[in-house]
Amino acid sequence: MPSPVKAGLTRARSARWLLQTRGHLDESGLRILFYHRVSDDRDALAVSPRRFREQMDFLAFSGYRVVDAIEAAGYLVRGEVPRKTIGLNFDDGYLDVAENALPVLEEHGFRATVFVPTGVIDGTSTFGWYRRQPPLLTWDEIGELDRSGTLRFEAHTVTHPNLLALEDEAAREEIAGSKLALEGRLGRAVDAFCYPAGLFGERERRFVAEAGFRVAVSCEPGVNVPGIDLLALRRRQIDARDGLVDFRAKLGGGHDTPLPLRALYRRLRYGEARDARPRLVAQPRPEIRP
Repeated sequence: MPSPVKAGLTRARSARWLLQTRGHLDESGLRILFYHRVSDDRDALAVSPRRFREQMDFLAFSGYRVVDAIEAAGYLVRGEVPRKTIGLNFDDGYLDVAENALPVLEEHGFRATVFVPTGVIDGTSTFGWYRRQPPLLTWDEIGELDRSGTLRFEAHTVTHPNLLALEDEAAREEIAGSKLALEGRLGRAVDAFCYPAGLFGERERRFVAEAGFRVAVSCEPGVNVPGIDLLALRRRQIDARDGLVDFRAKLGGGHDTPLPLRALYRRLRYGEARDARPRLVAQPRPEIRP
C-alpha cells in the first residue's frame, strides 16, 4: 500500500502496543526481522544507515542474540529458542547492505542471511520496480562475504517473479534453478529459500521441498515457535519510515498480525487467492546444521 498510509497504520499500532504494554517486549518464540536496503536513497525499500544503527544498537544494548535463518531454524527444530534471540534477513542482495549494514553487524557480533535472486545478480534479469536499479553485490563479493561468516547467502529464485503467476515447470525452475546456481557459485549446500514478496501457496511450498530446501521464509508476520512449518517461517519487514518505537513494537509482538486490508491489497495487486498461503502447521522436521 502507499508508504504514507502504511506508515500511519504502523505508527497507530505501535502507539497502541506502547500504551498496552508500556514498552515491555514479548520474548516468547522467535521473531525474524528483515530489510532490503540500508541507504539514504529515496527508496521505499531503503532504511537509512542512521536508523539501522539505532535499531542494531538497541538490540545490542538490550542483550539480543541476532542469528541467520539456518541458525534460527536450528533452534526451532531443537525446541530450544533462547530468550532474546531473533533472526535477521536482507532480501535481494543490494551493495549497500555490505557498505552500510555489515560494519554495524560485525561490530555487534550479529549474523544475518542475505537472499539473492541469481539471475538478477548475473545481470540477465532486473528488478521490475526500478527505473534505475541500485547497485547489487557481484558474485565475487558474495563469495568473499559468504566465507567471512557474518552474512550467509541463500536463494531467492532466479528472476524474482510472482511464483503464483507461473506455470508449474517455470515455477520449479525458478526455485530449483536458484539453488543449483547459488551452490555452484558458493561451493556449499544452499538450504534456505525466500518466497519473492512472500507470495506462495501449497504448490510453491511443495516445489521448495522437492528442490531440497530445508528452510523457507515468508512475509507473513508473527512469532515462530517449535513445531512450526520450517518452509513457511514468519517474518516482519522493517520499513524506511519505522521509528525506534515501531522497531521495538515489531520486535516485541505489537505487529504479529497483518495490517488491515493487507489481504485485499495483495489479491488486487498480485492475484493472490484467499487460500494462497498454507496454514502454518507442524511438518516433519529435518535436521538443521549450521
